[in-house]
Amino acid sequence: MDTTVANTGTEGKTWGGGNEPLKSSYGKMMMWFFIVSDALTFSGFLAAYGFSRFKYIGSWPIADEVFTHVPFFHGNYPMIYVAFMTFVLIMSSVTMVLAVDAGHHMKKNKVTWYMFLTIIGGMIFVGSQAWEWATFIKGDYGSVQTIGGNMLQFVDGEGNRVAVSDIAVVAESDRVQHERKNGLWFVEESSLPAYSVDEVYNGLLVNPDVVVRTQNINVDGEKTVLSREESLEILRSNGTLVVEGANLQQNEYGASLFANFFFFITGFHGFHVLSGVIINIIIFFNVILGTYERRGNYEMVEKVGLYWHFVDLVWVFVFTFFYLV
Repeated sequence: MDTTVANTGTEGKTWGGGNEPLKSSYGKMMMWFFIVSDALTFSGFLAAYGFSRFKYIGSWPIADEVFTHVPFFHGNYPMIYVAFMTFVLIMSSVTMVLAVDAGHHMKKNKVTWYMFLTIIGGMIFVGSQAWEWATFIKGDYGSVQTIGGNMLQFVDGEGNRVAVSDIAVVAESDRVQHERKNGLWFVEESSLPAYSVDEVYNGLLVNPDVVVRTQNINVDGEKTVLSREESLEILRSNGTLVVEGANLQQNEYGASLFANFFFFITGFHGFHVLSGVIINIIIFFNVILGTYERRGNYEMVEKVGLYWHFVDLVWVFVFTFFYLV
């Protein structure tokens, strides 16, 4: 009996956390457990991306040539819109900090206002990411895929990109897309490309100032540009498919693995942001209804704030890996 009492006393002194270990509520502890586990998941994804990029470092797409678009503006603006998206998300994290601080001081009106700004920032980011996806999928200039899976792009004498649609000589063709109703049952073919390799080749013949640029990066950190003769030869002998935009099979910008990682990692992060926006909206209406005033604390705002800061921090790493490095 004495031993049991002694052990109980020792245990009480050792633990001493009661219902709030580390001076934190159960809800906040569980949010931290989720954040740690999710951080490990994102770390695994980014490590896989880094390994793949190192493996194909000689042919990996250059971010400054891929992400060059700005809504409602035509031209080449490398990384401008992505930087804007990042700024908006970071500022939404600032407004979330202010909302949590206002909650600590039980200032309902300020919590409502800062939560509203956080939600707006999250919506702008999600909408921007959807637009970026659509632009990435649609493509810009197009390229020709070789037998080995490499991408051939086209540039003029000054090194500026030339779109496939600007040089292709369209010819009449009887080729039609295979559908279930006119071929094998339950077998359907993907959409036919807008141009054939022969049409692009004929266009290259009549545009003497246009040459081929491969996806291979030279010692100067730029993609290798072929001579006129080499361009005609590689297109005639190795060209197999005209690719416009990016999907899970082809990617006009270079290695298809880049598109796979881009869709998966940015999509996974975008899902987190969208989930955070939905949760923030629920908390926002609870603040308006005075739910947390009646409880005497705004701990729910603090817990969702932890999640939002985590999502912002993850984007900093995604932004660095995909766009800067």
